[in-house]
Amino acid sequence: MRAATLTSPRNVLVTDVADPVLGGPGEAIVEVVAACICGSDLWPYRGIHPTAPGQRLGHEFVGIVREVGADVRTLSAGQFVVAPFSWSDGTCPACLEGVTVGCDNAGSWGQPGSDGGQGQFVRVPFADGTLVGLDEHPDPGLMPALLTLSDVMATGHHAAVSAGVRPGSTVVVVGDGAVGLCGVLAARRLGAERVIALSSYPQRQAIARAFGASEVVAARGREAVAAVRELTGGRGAPHVLECVGTQEALETAIHSARRGGSVGFVGVPHVTDAKVVTALFSRSLGLRGGGAWVRTYLPELLADVLAGTLDPSAVFDLELPLEAAAEGYAAMDERRAVKVLLRP
Repeated sequence: MRAATLTSPRNVLVTDVADPVLGGPGEAIVEVVAACICGSDLWPYRGIHPTAPGQRLGHEFVGIVREVGADVRTLSAGQFVVAPFSWSDGTCPACLEGVTVGCDNAGSWGQPGSDGGQGQFVRVPFADGTLVGLDEHPDPGLMPALLTLSDVMATGHHAAVSAGVRPGSTVVVVGDGAVGLCGVLAARRLGAERVIALSSYPQRQAIARAFGASEVVAARGREAVAAVRELTGGRGAPHVLECVGTQEALETAIHSARRGGSVGFVGVPHVTDAKVVTALFSRSLGLRGGGAWVRTYLPELLADVLAGTLDPSAVFDLELPLEAAAEGYAAMDERRAVKVLLRP
Protein backbone atom coordinates (compact mmCIF):
# COMPACT_ATOMS: atom_id res chain seq x y z
CA MET A 1 0.00 0.00 0.00
CA ARG A 2 0.99 3.67 -0.28
CA ALA A 3 1.68 5.90 2.72
CA ALA A 4 3.25 9.27 3.52
CA THR A 5 6.57 9.18 5.37
CA LEU A 6 9.03 11.80 6.60
CA THR A 7 12.52 11.02 5.39
CA SER A 8 14.11 14.20 6.82
CA PRO A 9 12.90 17.68 7.81
CA ARG A 10 10.70 19.15 5.05
CA ASN A 11 11.09 16.02 2.94
CA VAL A 12 7.82 14.07 2.70
CA LEU A 13 7.80 10.98 0.52
CA VAL A 14 4.79 8.87 -0.41
CA THR A 15 6.09 5.35 -0.79
CA ASP A 16 5.18 1.67 -0.73
CA VAL A 17 4.90 0.14 2.74
CA ALA A 18 3.69 -3.23 3.96
CA ASP A 19 -0.05 -3.80 4.08
CA PRO A 20 -1.30 -3.95 7.68
CA VAL A 21 -2.49 -7.23 9.16
CA LEU A 22 -4.48 -7.93 12.29
CA GLY A 23 -2.21 -8.32 15.29
CA GLY A 24 -4.83 -9.42 17.79
CA PRO A 25 -8.50 -10.37 18.17
CA GLY A 26 -9.54 -6.87 19.27
CA GLU A 27 -8.12 -5.08 16.23
CA ALA A 28 -9.52 -3.88 12.93
CA ILE A 29 -8.18 -2.92 9.52
CA VAL A 30 -9.63 0.31 8.13
CA GLU A 31 -9.41 1.50 4.54
CA VAL A 32 -8.84 5.25 4.63
CA VAL A 33 -11.41 7.31 2.72
CA ALA A 34 -10.03 10.70 3.72
CA ALA A 35 -7.12 11.91 5.85
CA CYS A 36 -5.60 15.31 6.51
CA ILE A 37 -2.56 17.23 7.63
CA CYS A 38 -2.60 18.74 11.12
CA GLY A 39 -0.79 21.80 12.41
CA SER A 40 0.93 19.54 14.93
CA ASP A 41 2.32 17.51 12.00
CA LEU A 42 4.39 20.57 11.15
CA TRP A 43 6.53 20.25 14.29
CA PRO A 44 8.31 17.09 13.01
CA TYR A 45 8.10 18.38 9.43
CA ARG A 46 10.13 21.43 10.45
CA GLY A 47 12.58 19.31 12.43
CA ILE A 48 11.49 20.70 15.80
CA HIS A 49 10.39 17.23 16.92
CA PRO A 50 13.13 14.81 15.83
CA THR A 51 11.89 11.64 14.14
CA ALA A 52 13.52 8.59 12.64
CA PRO A 53 13.92 8.59 8.84
CA GLY A 54 10.88 7.00 7.23
CA GLN A 55 8.51 7.89 10.08
CA ARG A 56 4.86 7.36 9.11
CA LEU A 57 2.71 10.48 9.07
CA GLY A 58 -0.83 11.50 9.99
CA HIS A 59 -3.21 10.97 12.89
CA GLU A 60 -6.58 12.07 11.44
CA PHE A 61 -8.66 9.82 9.20
CA VAL A 62 -12.08 8.43 8.43
CA GLY A 63 -12.68 5.23 6.53
CA ILE A 64 -14.38 1.88 6.06
CA VAL A 65 -13.73 -1.20 8.17
CA ARG A 66 -12.40 -3.99 5.97
CA GLU A 67 -11.56 -6.64 8.57
CA VAL A 68 -12.18 -7.18 12.29
CA GLY A 69 -10.67 -9.50 14.87
CA ALA A 70 -12.67 -12.24 16.55
CA ASP A 71 -13.24 -10.20 19.74
CA VAL A 72 -14.55 -7.03 18.07
CA ARG A 73 -18.20 -6.62 19.03
CA THR A 74 -19.35 -3.11 18.04
CA LEU A 75 -18.04 -2.91 14.48
CA SER A 76 -18.35 -4.94 11.31
CA ALA A 77 -16.71 -5.10 7.92
CA GLY A 78 -18.10 -2.50 5.54
CA GLN A 79 -18.99 0.00 8.29
CA PHE A 80 -17.95 3.65 8.00
CA VAL A 81 -15.94 4.89 11.00
CA VAL A 82 -14.37 8.02 12.42
CA ALA A 83 -11.01 7.50 14.15
CA PRO A 84 -9.85 9.75 17.01
CA PHE A 85 -6.22 10.89 16.81
CA SER A 86 -5.29 8.34 19.49
CA TRP A 87 -6.48 4.85 20.27
CA SER A 88 -7.89 3.82 23.64
CA ASP A 89 -9.09 0.56 25.16
CA GLY A 90 -12.38 1.94 26.52
CA THR A 91 -12.14 -0.09 29.72
CA CYS A 92 -9.34 1.35 31.90
CA PRO A 93 -10.07 3.84 34.74
CA ALA A 94 -9.10 6.84 32.61
CA CYS A 95 -11.38 5.79 29.75
CA LEU A 96 -14.27 5.13 32.12
CA GLU A 97 -13.83 8.70 33.40
CA GLY A 98 -13.87 10.02 29.84
CA VAL A 99 -10.16 10.91 29.72
CA THR A 100 -9.53 8.64 26.75
CA VAL A 101 -6.31 10.39 25.74
CA GLY A 102 -4.93 9.23 29.10
CA CYS A 103 -5.84 5.57 28.51
CA ASP A 104 -3.51 3.03 30.11
CA ASN A 105 -2.96 1.60 26.62
CA ALA A 106 -3.16 4.81 24.58
CA GLY A 107 -1.12 5.43 21.48
CA SER A 108 -1.20 7.68 18.41
CA TRP A 109 -1.22 6.94 14.72
CA GLY A 110 2.19 7.47 13.20
CA GLN A 111 4.16 6.64 16.33
CA PRO A 112 6.94 4.06 15.85
CA GLY A 113 5.43 0.67 15.15
CA SER A 114 2.01 1.98 14.12
CA ASP A 115 0.36 2.94 10.86
CA GLY A 116 -0.05 6.62 10.02
CA GLY A 117 -3.39 8.03 9.04
CA GLN A 118 -1.95 9.39 5.79
CA GLY A 119 -1.99 6.05 4.01
CA GLN A 120 -4.36 3.68 2.28
CA PHE A 121 -5.01 1.38 5.25
CA VAL A 122 -4.58 1.54 9.02
CA ARG A 123 -4.38 -1.22 11.63
CA VAL A 124 -6.46 -0.11 14.62
CA PRO A 125 -5.67 -1.51 18.10
CA PHE A 126 -8.59 -1.70 20.56
CA ALA A 127 -11.10 -1.17 17.76
CA ASP A 128 -14.18 -1.25 20.02
CA GLY A 129 -12.75 1.36 22.38
CA THR A 130 -11.36 3.58 19.64
CA LEU A 131 -13.49 3.77 16.52
CA VAL A 132 -16.93 5.37 16.28
CA GLY A 133 -19.08 3.69 13.68
CA LEU A 134 -21.99 5.16 11.73
CA ASP A 135 -25.17 3.19 11.10
CA GLU A 136 -25.08 4.14 7.42
CA HIS A 137 -22.47 5.42 5.02
CA PRO A 138 -22.60 9.22 5.10
CA ASP A 139 -23.25 11.52 2.19
CA PRO A 140 -19.88 12.20 0.49
CA GLY A 141 -20.44 15.90 1.02
CA LEU A 142 -20.19 15.37 4.78
CA MET A 143 -16.72 13.84 4.55
CA PRO A 144 -14.74 17.02 5.38
CA ALA A 145 -16.92 17.82 8.39
CA LEU A 146 -16.67 14.25 9.66
CA LEU A 147 -12.91 14.31 9.24
CA THR A 148 -12.60 17.35 11.53
CA LEU A 149 -14.08 15.26 14.34
CA SER A 150 -10.98 13.05 14.41
CA ASP A 151 -9.03 15.95 15.90
CA VAL A 152 -9.44 19.67 15.23
CA MET A 153 -13.16 20.12 15.95
CA ALA A 154 -12.95 17.92 19.02
CA THR A 155 -9.79 19.71 20.13
CA GLY A 156 -11.38 23.14 19.71
CA HIS A 157 -14.32 21.83 21.73
CA HIS A 158 -11.94 20.58 24.41
CA ALA A 159 -10.38 24.04 24.65
CA ALA A 160 -13.80 25.64 25.10
CA VAL A 161 -14.93 23.07 27.67
CA SER A 162 -11.62 23.38 29.54
CA ALA A 163 -11.96 27.16 29.65
CA GLY A 164 -15.44 26.83 31.13
CA VAL A 165 -17.33 28.41 28.24
CA ARG A 166 -21.08 28.49 28.90
CA PRO A 167 -24.16 30.37 27.63
CA GLY A 168 -23.62 34.11 27.67
CA SER A 169 -19.82 33.90 27.88
CA THR A 170 -17.27 36.28 26.43
CA VAL A 171 -14.43 34.29 24.89
CA VAL A 172 -11.06 35.10 23.32
CA VAL A 173 -9.51 32.59 20.91
CA VAL A 174 -5.74 32.73 20.42
CA GLY A 175 -4.73 30.97 17.21
CA ASP A 176 -6.23 31.03 13.72
CA GLY A 177 -5.22 27.56 12.58
CA ALA A 178 -7.85 24.86 12.16
CA VAL A 179 -8.03 24.20 15.91
CA GLY A 180 -8.44 27.87 16.79
CA LEU A 181 -11.10 28.35 14.13
CA CYS A 182 -12.92 25.28 15.41
CA GLY A 183 -12.55 26.78 18.89
CA VAL A 184 -14.58 29.76 17.70
CA LEU A 185 -17.26 27.40 16.41
CA ALA A 186 -17.15 25.35 19.62
CA ALA A 187 -17.53 28.40 21.83
CA ARG A 188 -20.59 29.50 19.88
CA ARG A 189 -22.00 25.97 20.04
CA LEU A 190 -21.68 26.08 23.84
CA GLY A 191 -23.62 29.34 23.94
CA ALA A 192 -20.94 32.03 24.02
CA GLU A 193 -22.47 35.45 23.37
CA ARG A 194 -19.25 37.14 22.26
CA VAL A 195 -16.17 35.56 20.67
CA ILE A 196 -13.06 37.62 19.94
CA ALA A 197 -10.74 35.87 17.48
CA LEU A 198 -7.06 36.78 17.05
CA SER A 199 -5.99 36.53 13.40
CA SER A 200 -3.80 38.51 11.02
CA TYR A 201 -4.74 36.64 7.84
CA PRO A 202 -7.82 37.82 5.87
CA GLN A 203 -8.75 34.32 4.68
CA ARG A 204 -8.68 32.98 8.24
CA GLN A 205 -10.49 36.04 9.56
CA ALA A 206 -13.30 35.31 7.12
CA ILE A 207 -13.62 31.74 8.39
CA ALA A 208 -13.58 32.95 11.99
CA ARG A 209 -16.42 35.35 11.26
CA ALA A 210 -18.35 32.64 9.42
CA PHE A 211 -17.92 30.41 12.48
CA GLY A 212 -19.35 33.10 14.76
CA ALA A 213 -16.56 35.48 15.79
CA SER A 214 -18.03 38.79 16.97
CA GLU A 215 -14.77 40.69 16.54
CA VAL A 216 -11.39 39.94 14.99
CA VAL A 217 -8.13 41.34 16.37
CA ALA A 218 -5.45 41.52 13.67
CA ALA A 219 -2.49 41.71 16.04
CA ARG A 220 -0.13 39.50 18.01
CA GLY A 221 1.64 39.59 21.34
CA ARG A 222 1.34 42.74 23.44
CA GLU A 223 -0.63 44.56 20.75
CA ALA A 224 -3.21 41.78 20.74
CA VAL A 225 -3.47 41.86 24.54
CA ALA A 226 -3.96 45.63 24.48
CA ALA A 227 -6.69 45.31 21.86
CA VAL A 228 -8.48 42.60 23.84
CA ARG A 229 -8.30 44.69 26.99
CA GLU A 230 -9.77 47.66 25.14
CA LEU A 231 -12.63 45.52 23.83
CA THR A 232 -13.39 44.17 27.30
CA GLY A 233 -13.40 47.37 29.32
CA GLY A 234 -9.80 46.97 30.43
CA ARG A 235 -10.34 43.70 32.26
CA GLY A 236 -9.78 40.93 29.75
CA ALA A 237 -12.06 37.99 29.00
CA PRO A 238 -13.28 35.39 31.51
CA HIS A 239 -12.61 32.54 29.08
CA VAL A 240 -9.60 32.26 26.75
CA LEU A 241 -8.74 29.43 24.35
CA GLU A 242 -5.04 28.92 23.56
CA CYS A 243 -4.77 26.90 20.36
CA VAL A 244 -1.16 27.32 19.22
CA GLY A 245 1.31 26.06 21.82
CA THR A 246 4.09 28.63 21.50
CA GLN A 247 5.48 30.78 24.30
CA GLU A 248 4.02 33.93 22.74
CA ALA A 249 0.57 32.39 22.28
CA LEU A 250 0.36 31.18 25.88
CA GLU A 251 1.52 34.55 27.21
CA THR A 252 -1.05 36.28 25.00
CA ALA A 253 -3.78 33.99 26.32
CA ILE A 254 -2.81 34.53 29.96
CA HIS A 255 -2.69 38.30 29.69
CA SER A 256 -5.90 38.42 27.65
CA ALA A 257 -7.76 36.72 30.50
CA ARG A 258 -9.32 38.73 33.28
CA ARG A 259 -8.11 38.07 36.81
CA GLY A 260 -9.71 34.90 38.10
CA GLY A 261 -10.54 33.77 34.57
CA SER A 262 -9.81 30.47 32.85
CA VAL A 263 -7.53 29.47 30.00
CA GLY A 264 -8.20 26.30 28.03
CA PHE A 265 -4.92 25.29 26.36
CA VAL A 266 -4.73 22.68 23.65
CA GLY A 267 -1.71 23.80 21.62
CA VAL A 268 1.15 21.29 21.88
CA PRO A 269 3.40 23.14 24.38
CA HIS A 270 6.63 24.71 23.14
CA VAL A 271 7.23 26.92 26.16
CA THR A 272 10.81 27.96 26.93
CA ASP A 273 10.35 30.41 29.81
CA ALA A 274 8.74 29.51 33.13
CA LYS A 275 7.53 33.08 33.65
CA VAL A 276 4.16 31.95 32.32
CA VAL A 277 3.66 30.08 35.60
CA THR A 278 4.30 33.28 37.55
CA ALA A 279 1.76 35.08 35.35
CA LEU A 280 -0.84 32.39 36.03
CA PHE A 281 -0.24 32.77 39.77
CA SER A 282 -0.27 36.56 39.83
CA ARG A 283 -3.48 36.75 37.78
CA SER A 284 -5.22 33.96 39.77
CA LEU A 285 -5.99 32.09 36.56
CA GLY A 286 -7.18 28.57 36.00
CA LEU A 287 -5.29 26.59 33.34
CA ARG A 288 -6.74 23.37 32.00
CA GLY A 289 -6.67 21.46 28.76
CA GLY A 290 -4.05 19.26 27.13
CA GLY A 291 -4.76 16.49 24.68
CA ALA A 292 -8.42 16.38 23.69
CA TRP A 293 -10.70 13.58 24.85
CA VAL A 294 -11.78 12.99 21.27
CA ARG A 295 -13.36 9.56 21.74
CA THR A 296 -15.52 10.94 24.55
CA TYR A 297 -16.69 13.97 22.59
CA LEU A 298 -17.21 12.19 19.28
CA PRO A 299 -20.79 10.90 19.75
CA GLU A 300 -22.29 14.32 20.56
CA LEU A 301 -20.31 16.17 17.88
CA LEU A 302 -21.06 13.46 15.33
CA ALA A 303 -24.78 13.72 16.05
CA ASP A 304 -24.68 17.46 15.35
CA VAL A 305 -22.75 17.01 12.08
CA LEU A 306 -25.21 14.37 10.87
CA ALA A 307 -28.13 16.60 11.90
CA GLY A 308 -26.69 19.50 9.92
CA THR A 309 -26.28 21.80 12.94
CA LEU A 310 -22.48 21.66 13.05
CA ASP A 311 -20.27 22.16 9.99
CA PRO A 312 -16.54 22.77 10.55
CA SER A 313 -15.66 21.80 6.98
CA ALA A 314 -14.58 25.33 6.02
CA VAL A 315 -11.21 24.76 7.72
CA PHE A 316 -10.27 22.67 4.68
CA ASP A 317 -9.19 25.03 1.93
CA LEU A 318 -7.01 22.67 -0.09
CA GLU A 319 -7.70 19.11 -1.21
CA LEU A 320 -5.01 16.93 -2.75
CA PRO A 321 -4.43 13.28 -3.60
CA LEU A 322 -2.31 11.37 -1.11
CA GLU A 323 0.49 11.23 -3.68
CA ALA A 324 0.76 15.05 -3.41
CA ALA A 325 1.17 15.04 0.38
CA ALA A 326 4.51 16.85 0.11
CA GLU A 327 2.79 19.83 -1.53
CA GLY A 328 0.15 19.78 1.21
CA TYR A 329 2.80 20.01 3.92
CA ALA A 330 4.57 22.83 2.10
CA ALA A 331 1.31 24.75 1.68
CA MET A 332 0.53 24.55 5.39
CA ASP A 333 4.12 25.29 6.42
CA GLU A 334 4.07 28.43 4.27
CA ARG A 335 0.55 29.35 5.49
CA ARG A 336 -0.84 29.12 1.99
CA ALA A 337 -3.45 26.71 3.37
CA VAL A 338 -5.31 26.46 6.66
CA LYS A 339 -5.76 22.70 6.51
CA VAL A 340 -5.21 20.13 3.75
CA LEU A 341 -7.48 17.18 3.05
CA LEU A 342 -5.83 14.14 1.45
CA ARG A 343 -7.63 11.50 -0.60
CA PRO A 344 -5.81 8.14 -0.89
